[in-house]
Amino acid sequence: MRRLNRKKTLSLVRELDAFPKVPDSYVETSASGGTVSLIAFTTMALLTIMEFSVYQDTWMKYEYEVDKDFSSKLRINIDITVAMKCQYVGADVLDLAETMVASADGLVYEPAIFDLSPQQKEWQRMLQLIQSRLQEEHSLQDVIFKSAFKSASTALPPREDDSSQPPDACRIHGHLYVNKVAGNFHITVGKAIPHPRGHAHLAALVNHDSYNFSHRIDHLSFGEPVPGIINPLDGTEKIALDHNQMFQYFITVVPTRLNTYKISADTHQFSVTERERVINHAAGSHGVSGIFMKYDLSSLMVTVTEEHMPFWQFFVRLCGIVGGIFSTTGMLHGIGKFIVEIIYCRFRLGAYKPVNSVPFEDGHTDNHLPLLENNTH
Repeated sequence: MRRLNRKKTLSLVRELDAFPKVPDSYVETSASGGTVSLIAFTTMALLTIMEFSVYQDTWMKYEYEVDKDFSSKLRINIDITVAMKCQYVGADVLDLAETMVASADGLVYEPAIFDLSPQQKEWQRMLQLIQSRLQEEHSLQDVIFKSAFKSASTALPPREDDSSQPPDACRIHGHLYVNKVAGNFHITVGKAIPHPRGHAHLAALVNHDSYNFSHRIDHLSFGEPVPGIINPLDGTEKIALDHNQMFQYFITVVPTRLNTYKISADTHQFSVTERERVINHAAGSHGVSGIFMKYDLSSLMVTVTEEHMPFWQFFVRLCGIVGGIFSTTGMLHGIGKFIVEIIYCRFRLGAYKPVNSVPFEDGHTDNHLPLLENNTH
C-alpha cells in the first residue's frame, strides 16, 4: 500500500511539472536559431556585466527635515591669509544677539608670506579647477561625499623653498564657537575692543597707506571638519585694487548629517554670494574697509545617506534580464521565420505559370492544370 501511494504521489507531482522535457529526437536545430542564440547569449553577458557594475556602485540619498537643534554652538573653521602685518589687523565675530566672540578664543595670528611658492600655486590652481567643475557638475558633490575621509588632504601644503623674504602678510587660522544665529565674521584694521553698543576696532593707530585687504581663503567651513570635503570658498584669492576696499561674502549655512560607509558626521554645507566695492564716502559708497563674512543658518537640515542595491534586488533584476532576453529573442525568431516562410512560399507559387485555357462546347473554359501521365513506354 505504501509503495502504491508513493507511486500515485510521484505520478501527481510529475503531472504538475511546468518544465516538461522534450526528447532530443523531436528537437530540430537550424543555422538561424543558432545565430539568434549567439546574439542572445552575447546580449545577456553584456547586460549582466553592466548590472553587476550597477550593483557594486552606491548613490547618495537626500532627505530634508526641520532642524530642531538651536541650543548647541556652531563651529567656524578659518584659515585666511591677509596681505597685512598681524599687528595691523583684527578678527572677531558679532552675532544678532549682540554677542561678540573675540579672535583670542581660538584663532592664531601667524606672520606669513602672501605670495605662494610654485608647489602651492599648483595646489591652488588645481583647487580652483575643482571648484569650477563643481559649479558646473553638481553631481560631483556626491563623489566628494563618498570619497570623504579617504581622499588626500585639501589643506595648503607648506612652503618647500627656504625664502629669505620677510613676512608681509598675516595668516589667521583656527576655529571659533558661536551661537546658532545669524552673525558677521570680519577682519578689519586694528584690534577689536569691547564697546557698550557692540565693539570697535583701534584703526586710528594704523597708517592708511598700509591698508591692503588682498586675501586668500585657504579654508572656510562650518561644523566639525571632514577631511576630503571641498568647501565653496576654499582656494579663493582676491586682490585689492584700492586701499579702501570692502570684500563681502553672504553665506547661507545648511546643517548636514553625513552617513556614508566610510564616515558618519554632523557637518554643514553652505552657499555663498560675493561682492566687493571701494569705500568712497564722497561718492556715497559708505562702509569700513575689510573682509566681512555675513552668515545665516537655514531652518532645514539635510541628511545625506549612502545607499547600496540589496542583493535580492540585484538577483531579481538579473533573472528579469535572462528571462526577458530568452522570451524576446524566441518571439522575434519565430516571427522572422514565419515571415521568411510566407515570402518563400509566394516565390515558389509564382514559379508555376498558368497554362492556356481549354474551351468547352458550352462556352466555358477549363483553367485546371492537366494531370501528368506516367510514361510507361
